[in-house]
Amino acid sequence: MLMLRDLHSIDEFRQVVDLERRIWEYTDFADVVTVPVFIITVKRGAILIGAFDASDRMVGFVYSLVGMKHGRPMQWSHMAGVLPEYRGKGLGRDLKLAQRERALAAGFDLIEWTFDPLQATNAHLNFRKLGVVCDEYAENIYGESSSVLHRGTPTDRLVVQWNIRDPHVERRLGGDTSAVQQQGHDVWVEIPAAFTAMQRDRPDIALEWRLRARQKFQELFRQGYSATDFELQPNGGGRYLLTRRPA
Repeated sequence: MLMLRDLHSIDEFRQVVDLERRIWEYTDFADVVTVPVFIITVKRGAILIGAFDASDRMVGFVYSLVGMKHGRPMQWSHMAGVLPEYRGKGLGRDLKLAQRERALAAGFDLIEWTFDPLQATNAHLNFRKLGVVCDEYAENIYGESSSVLHRGTPTDRLVVQWNIRDPHVERRLGGDTSAVQQQGHDVWVEIPAAFTAMQRDRPDIALEWRLRARQKFQELFRQGYSATDFELQPNGGGRYLLTRRPA
């Protein structure tokens, strides 16, 4: 059985740094959040939670720090990661729920983070299970990454909003994973299966998907649409539902 707990000690921060390098396989230490950054941000309101196995080995974590949006405090979730052998077991969702619990207790209403829009499994977790929404697309936000999981295409990301007190979020967390009803002006954006493998094995095709998705999301966001849901397909790909925002 896994245990989640807040992290405060320098030794725990060092374990997180080790996990960063193992999970994302960074080859450049400049891409890693370091111990001093954890020390100072946790001291001033960052949320850092670790997941531990029965032998007290850290196998996953989630990290967010305090930010500002439109003059209001919020939490920016910079990293959430789980070792490969613990993926697909619901641990990522558990870590995000623990993060939400801490944020609510501290008086926050909003947590934001970025993720690769072409990663179907992450999209399914974020939209269908957690209830995020999105109307912001960031081109190559992290530049060239040394992670073997990110190489091959620009680091384009969706910036998602998790309105942690919103009824939609409550429904998702309560187990309502039914698709959002279409409103007559909704559109779908398709993404492929196995994008990480595609970046490694067919970077030319991966780049085509990246640029095609970039163009579609940016165009639809400019037209007043928001991404509100995601459907995971049997082949491992999926599609986003984009709904026109109220005037």
